[in-house]
Amino acid sequence: MSSKATTVDQRAAELRDILDYHLYRYHVLDDPEVSDAEYDRLYDELVALEEANPKLVTPDSPTQRVGAPPSEKFQKVEHLTPMGSLEKVTTDEALEKWHEDVCKRLGTTDVAYVTEPKIDGLSINLIYEDGVFVRGATRGDGLRGEDVTPNLKTIKAISMRMQLAAGERPPPVLEVRGEVYLPLSGFNALNERLIAEGKKPTPNPRNAAAGSLRQKDSTITAQRPLSIWIHGLGVRDGLPVEGHWEALQWLREHGFRANPFAERHETVESVAKACRDWERRRIELDYEIDGIVIKVDSFDQERRLGALHERPRWARAYKWAPMTAQTTLNKIHIRVGRTGALNPWAQLEPVEVGGVTVSQATLHNEEDINRKDIREGDTVIVQRAGDVIPQVVGPVLPHKKGTKPFKMPAKCPLCGAKIVKPEGEAMHRCPNRACPSRGLESLINWVQGPGDIEGVGEQSVRRLWDLGLVRSLPDLYRLTKEQLMELEGYADISATNAIESIAASKNVPFHRVLLGLNIPDVGWVTAQNVARHFENVDRLMGASQEEIEEAEGIGPDRAESIAEWFSDEANRALVDELRSLGLRFEIGDELKPVEGPLTGNTYVITGTLEGYTRDEAAAELEAKGAKVLNSVSGKTTGLIVGEEPGNSKLTKARKLGVPLLSEQDLVELLRG
Repeated sequence: MSSKATTVDQRAAELRDILDYHLYRYHVLDDPEVSDAEYDRLYDELVALEEANPKLVTPDSPTQRVGAPPSEKFQKVEHLTPMGSLEKVTTDEALEKWHEDVCKRLGTTDVAYVTEPKIDGLSINLIYEDGVFVRGATRGDGLRGEDVTPNLKTIKAISMRMQLAAGERPPPVLEVRGEVYLPLSGFNALNERLIAEGKKPTPNPRNAAAGSLRQKDSTITAQRPLSIWIHGLGVRDGLPVEGHWEALQWLREHGFRANPFAERHETVESVAKACRDWERRRIELDYEIDGIVIKVDSFDQERRLGALHERPRWARAYKWAPMTAQTTLNKIHIRVGRTGALNPWAQLEPVEVGGVTVSQATLHNEEDINRKDIREGDTVIVQRAGDVIPQVVGPVLPHKKGTKPFKMPAKCPLCGAKIVKPEGEAMHRCPNRACPSRGLESLINWVQGPGDIEGVGEQSVRRLWDLGLVRSLPDLYRLTKEQLMELEGYADISATNAIESIAASKNVPFHRVLLGLNIPDVGWVTAQNVARHFENVDRLMGASQEEIEEAEGIGPDRAESIAEWFSDEANRALVDELRSLGLRFEIGDELKPVEGPLTGNTYVITGTLEGYTRDEAAAELEAKGAKVLNSVSGKTTGLIVGEEPGNSKLTKARKLGVPLLSEQDLVELLRG
């Protein structure tokens, strides 16, 4: 094989991995990391490679499938008919080319189309039996989705029962498709309330809608002003309609909320004009749209056109360019994390991007800032394409006079300790374990992570810290309702709920308490192995370094770190204090082995993963029955390798012949 062919093969494989990862972030976690435009660019590149080299097409290529698997959070249900994903066009020329292909396949130019705004929300499938709503599910992977029926029932715009004329009999089974969304007015009000309650605001309406619909507690969903636009049908046996336009009229007449801006067109030129008009008019709407959906009107023509790999030939999404804006980067701030990592972020002059006011953005690290040559005082390009966290794309050149390249501070902004940058790492760190950030960030980590405390968000913790009310974990458990109510944003009910949630967190398992103690080098895997081995904190506190090494996956360095932490009198006093306050320091049934598709497999993780923290990845693997350890051995099933992996683990894995797995391999493992 030629070197050129090898390069093409490698690029296609790389694109498949990248696209699969971003599909997972978008469709499963509802937490995308790249813009729609960037994803589309990568997808188009893969399509072009596969069209030019048909032998490169693989059954698992993103071009051959739709969506991503449903999460494990809700029960999975199969759709009666697949929920396909639409191919896109972005120009009038591409639209005309698709129209010509449709006419050629049908053998006629007599083709009418239906257009309507492409809602930036969450695709939903509703099932009605004998006219009554019985089940609703997310799109998931197009074949199976998540059953979110109780939450959907809280949305007043969804008909629980069809409106029927006198003597009219409903279809035995009807499959209705729609898009659940959060109006911009509701989104802004929700974020104002979240901020007032000390909770983290949601970055955009789509994430807010997805998060609201996927709440475990449907009463929370009921508090969110979600709505829905119905846009089509799946199973429609016995329904007296012959096309999409007629179906929309039928749906409206029977109590379904179909979009009033849908239009029927006799020519493709009329379709193109509608797409151009709506790109300008979208700011008039109280919900976000990122394009126009175009469908061949006739169901008979739709049937004849069919689909290719679950992507209908009879429909397209005319998508617009991502929304960007220019604003001033006022200052680059530094936040010191609980592990001492220095995290830069941009304070922006507030600017409207895609219906949302953007005032700050993540800047990753010094290398990334300097690679983009981002400077304080510059005019920068901010992008927020659909449902992505705002990002600083780069400066508007030339730089403003007097601006200077960014440099990480030499000293910690909180404690003044000299900053270090460990060899091989991208992050700068404060080495001072007594740095005030460690206490504050540890508290924030506890309420958002191991403690899983609802009603006490990051902003609340920061206010409590600033007021001196909470400076340690025990302080949190002595907090009173009256103290909380003195904080802006808390009222009687919210303060009561927060105190109850704090009390409930006393019941989190022993290994999560260990994780929340912020012991150096103790992550999810180590916390579980140590808890499982010693069973209670008294045995652990009394153990020597050698005895700690006997726990599964614990090497000498980590054992030394744990033994050193528990030998400190202040730390032992902290454990005793937390135990007296009611936190659990012995194991229960939660650490019994889980039986699952990965039972019998053992994995080790090294490096930084993009889609997960290492603790999250370990938890996901263990939920599937796998064991996750800290060190590689001949019994290791695979070493999962992220960015900047540890050389010792890589070397040992290669020496022992242990398979090296990418993050995409991890995603596939978790998909089953």
